[in-house]
Amino acid sequence: MFIDTAHITVRAGRGGNGAVSFHREKYISAGGPDGGDGGRGGHVYLVTDPHMSTLMDFRYKRVYVAGDGAPGGTKGCSGKGGSDLTIRVPVGTLVRDRVTGAIMRDLSDDKPFMLSKGGRGGWGNQHFATSTRQCPRFAKAGLDGEAHEVTLELKLLADVGLVGFPNVGKSTLLSVISAARPKIAGYHFTTLTPNLGVVRVDEGTSFVVSDIPGLIEGAAQGAGLGHDFLRHVDRCRLLVHVVDASGFEGRDPVTDFETVCAELEAYNPELTHRPQFVAANKCDLLSDDEPLNALRAHLDKKNIALFAISGATRAGVDDLVAAMAGKLATLPPVPVFEAEYVAPLPEGGDAQDLTIRQEDGTWIVEGPWLSRLLGNVNLTDYESRMFFDRMLRQSGLFGRLERMGIAEGDIVSLYDCEFEYVK
Repeated sequence: MFIDTAHITVRAGRGGNGAVSFHREKYISAGGPDGGDGGRGGHVYLVTDPHMSTLMDFRYKRVYVAGDGAPGGTKGCSGKGGSDLTIRVPVGTLVRDRVTGAIMRDLSDDKPFMLSKGGRGGWGNQHFATSTRQCPRFAKAGLDGEAHEVTLELKLLADVGLVGFPNVGKSTLLSVISAARPKIAGYHFTTLTPNLGVVRVDEGTSFVVSDIPGLIEGAAQGAGLGHDFLRHVDRCRLLVHVVDASGFEGRDPVTDFETVCAELEAYNPELTHRPQFVAANKCDLLSDDEPLNALRAHLDKKNIALFAISGATRAGVDDLVAAMAGKLATLPPVPVFEAEYVAPLPEGGDAQDLTIRQEDGTWIVEGPWLSRLLGNVNLTDYESRMFFDRMLRQSGLFGRLERMGIAEGDIVSLYDCEFEYVK
């Protein structure tokens, strides 16, 4: 079964908690704190697999979770990092944020893409020892990993796209020029899924052709099968309109061509500027040259090349293949979509939702929204630190700490960060 869209939820692993322990060894007194740090959570990667051609694997499994980091140990030993998760997808898969629809990555190469970053591990109590706080009896919890709901959208990587009405001979043409064996029959909508074929011209020259399921009027709005598969035309460098020149079904080739062009424009206006040829198929059944001559005159006004062919007898097919190869040699590579997703700014919350306690002279502040905020803030960047400070002030945290009796110079611990409180 051909599946070209899927909705999945991915979640990176949570960081392990830091450990609280003290060095104990014979003949060594007051060994001091030696609690180790928690391991980082596992990342979630997406990587392309050239042997996959559908998103069928995501039809039943929709939630993917990486491994959590292990907690820290004694003797300063850090916990083991969580196992990373690698998800394989077909080449040409677009990753979109499910809420905004923005493109996060176009997976058209073999480079792994980190979709969700694992959470940082919490510090052990060895990090909190100072000259005045020599026996810290607390450690920090690990942070949650990133979570995303995404839509996977497969756009096949093909150099040439065969478009046209149903039953005009697109599948027959593909079977003639390549080793592909699509289903061929004498009724409409024989092709229910896109078919790919590799056309080999000569030694070292080849290109990929995609047979797009038949389009009808209203395809861009969901009529027929076009709405489901028009996305596969987006990457094609060259379009070949296949029309029935025989008039066997009572259709006019000029009207068919203009109807398909209108549907392509309605779906994506950029397709109107895509290089294109017209293949007038079934010319072996022509009893009158008038429809073919009318189509040729119409295309001459648009400066579009016309090739009179017959998929059944192979007449004119070699000339069409040679023209496609020559045109592709002058065109840029298959387009790659630029990422447009911008991660939303982390949100603050209410200070009343935080847990605040005092241990060994240190004010320890914890809470779910604070954990998420810290996981998305870069404290090495000045603007990011100012944003973090603004979120804390808006939450009312500083006012709550002052009401609880915090003094200037006291240490405030926020997960794996410590600050000196200044009024």
